[in-house]
Amino acid sequence: MDSAPRVSERNLLLLLAAVQFTHIMDFMVMMPLGPQLMRELDLTATQFGHIISAFALTAGVVGLAMAPFADRFDRRRLLLICYAGFALGTLACGLATTPEMLIVARAVCGAFGGVSSATILTIVADVVPPERRARGMGIIMTAFSAAAALGVPLGLKLAQWWKWEAPFLVIAAIAAGVWVLLARVLPPVRGHLDLVGADPRKDFLSLLRDRNAWTGILLMMVCIMGHFMIIPYLSPYLVGNVGLAEENLFLVYLVGGAVTIFTGPYVGKLADRHGRFRVFTIMIVIASAVILHMATSGPLPLWHILLNAALFFVFASGRFIPAQATISLAVPPARRGAYMSLVSCSRDLASGVTAAVAGMVVTRAPGGAMLHFDRLGFIAVAFSIVSLFVFRLVKVAE
Repeated sequence: MDSAPRVSERNLLLLLAAVQFTHIMDFMVMMPLGPQLMRELDLTATQFGHIISAFALTAGVVGLAMAPFADRFDRRRLLLICYAGFALGTLACGLATTPEMLIVARAVCGAFGGVSSATILTIVADVVPPERRARGMGIIMTAFSAAAALGVPLGLKLAQWWKWEAPFLVIAAIAAGVWVLLARVLPPVRGHLDLVGADPRKDFLSLLRDRNAWTGILLMMVCIMGHFMIIPYLSPYLVGNVGLAEENLFLVYLVGGAVTIFTGPYVGKLADRHGRFRVFTIMIVIASAVILHMATSGPLPLWHILLNAALFFVFASGRFIPAQATISLAVPPARRGAYMSLVSCSRDLASGVTAAVAGMVVTRAPGGAMLHFDRLGFIAVAFSIVSLFVFRLVKVAE
């Protein structure tokens, strides 16, 4: 990273976490809006799954197309361009008036947001040394927690007070402010340009032949499948099956996100201190138990639902901190931009495909209940177990 302007590692991570906050809030707020969107736009569960998938699938396709060239640019410039496109796509979501317009707007968000998110993780991997990598990823992951604890509940309340479009208009406004701050504070990140070869196609083909790189990508995909199998339909399930009042849905994200604001960085510290695989295993074991309980519980009192939410957010989401740190170490720095684009692409494609598959497994009963949600829980646990074996196969390239 160039020496001017100077910014501390922690402040840089917090700035990137702010960018990631808007990414995640934009993506997450769509899912708890499920009951309202299905009612107001007369959507089926499958159609709602398509809206969720539009973001992820487009992000994956564009990320794949961008991967061969990701290491040819100053990462600052690439982030600013893609983040601007993401903000405009989010604004288009708030201005959409039909399901078709919403799907197109979500696709635009995914196209720019996927590359933007991958660039953030690449910058973290460039500027944070391996011995502090998990901690750095933990700070970035607090964006997920903040989005869940602050952004999603606020978005749900805005949708309840006005219309479902309101959260996206607010996110677009926040993103515009963050973009201005990013443009003023983020220094150029181009040290990797001295390491790459003259032919980007040759470098990319070399990356594609790297078996360890593909193992890291596989780890990301199975982690996503073990997590995202239940995420898109969790809110409709809690409302329709578990007995959570729709006006209390924001409490699930408020409690879960608030807890992980504190536990996320701590999980990163534990992974750096005691080993990434050991911490990953603990996360998987407890997350699997929580997922099975949630998917098969039936009606529960509010306190029990919120306890489940806190445990789910801490352990199911916490698995990505040691996983992401390990994945970032799977290739040398000269290939990291292209690689993280491929990782992001695989993550988004896996999210989109998983959401689509989940939409084929569950159905929405006339009364609003989600049928066969328990099957999604068993599938999620199966993929989580597989991720333990894949994790052990990823080698550190640095």
